[in-house]
Amino acid sequence: MSYSTSSSASTSTSSSAPQRPVMLDCQGLTRVYSEGPQDLTVLDKLDLSVRAGERVAIVGSSGSGKTTLLNLLGGLDRPSDGRVVIAGEPLSTLNEAALGKFRNRYIGFVYQFHHLLAEFTAVENAALPLIIRGQSKKTAEKRAMQILERVGMKARADHKPGELSGGERQRVAIARALVTDPSLVLMDEPTGNLDQTTAATILALMDELAKESACAFVIVTHDVGLAAHQDRVLKLDAGKLVEQLPAV
Repeated sequence: MSYSTSSSASTSTSSSAPQRPVMLDCQGLTRVYSEGPQDLTVLDKLDLSVRAGERVAIVGSSGSGKTTLLNLLGGLDRPSDGRVVIAGEPLSTLNEAALGKFRNRYIGFVYQFHHLLAEFTAVENAALPLIIRGQSKKTAEKRAMQILERVGMKARADHKPGELSGGERQRVAIARALVTDPSLVLMDEPTGNLDQTTAATILALMDELAKESACAFVIVTHDVGLAAHQDRVLKLDAGKLVEQLPAV
């Protein structure tokens, strides 16, 4: 699928412009699962560095470990070896309570399956990270409404997930990930349930956030058009990331 947005895919920063700081850095990242008769190595001494404002797509066959990688980058899982550093903070130094606070401050997640709370409305779901942070319900929902409007969901803000289509639920999940103004957003098939027009709207918003607030994005996808829109495309193969050349 190809997308047409208000801005074209960003190009590499010119050599004369200062480089933005590294937002995400992982070195020697390894994940081994000890299940069954022998160990299974999913990630093998993987290295990845993403600068503030950079958008990186990760592609690869099903079962290659893309979701495992996202879980490690977001601190939802611990590596068998290696380290993940976000905004200069090694995740391995944080206990679970501190890690939860860190994720709330710096990281936004968009899961392949939306994971919205069924008893909450769209605006309540989108506002939840801010309420967890300690903001008042009124303040959090005001901010959530702003983001819901940007993803085309303002008119559906008072509806619960069961009253929304799959694409609408995904847009609410994207709003929830962006509501805290995170420094890093991790996305697992973010446009899988979206029509082309809505997907283009989301991509334009990502472009804007990357440019204006230096938000970094790591996006796991099977969508060739979505991947091609990003600054870099990396393929996960045999537990390592390999740079992909743009299609001619």
